[in-house]
Amino acid sequence: MSQKPIELILTRQLATYLAMPVFIVDPAGTLVFYNEPAERILGRRFEETGEMPVDEWSRAFAPTDDAGAPLALEALPLRVTLAEHRPASGIFWITGLDGVRRRIETIAIPLLAAAGRDLGALAIFWEPWAR
Repeated sequence: MSQKPIELILTRQLATYLAMPVFIVDPAGTLVFYNEPAERILGRRFEETGEMPVDEWSRAFAPTDDAGAPLALEALPLRVTLAEHRPASGIFWITGLDGVRRRIETIAIPLLAAAGRDLGALAIFWEPWAR
């Protein structure tokens, strides 16, 4: 991992201990980490994908609505959070890198350090109807 702010490094460390899927991006929207529970939904280990620019990860999982229509990338909760520095949520479909289509629920929150310094955003997501 390239040199990141300590708060982002600690957020990544926390994510490794959580049982919920977590996806972390920096202020530019570059994917900097997703944890093991997220790997099961996204269809590939983070070590295999590595960091990805915002446009790449936004398209990689082919987000769609319930009817299968592609979502506007700017409407994705994590993209809204990055652009507007506010929490955002949504339910939509993605196709994992393993080719499996999954319906996920997502909440994204901005990551702000002391004095409002922008660190990026974090998304927590899950398959609400999966057991």
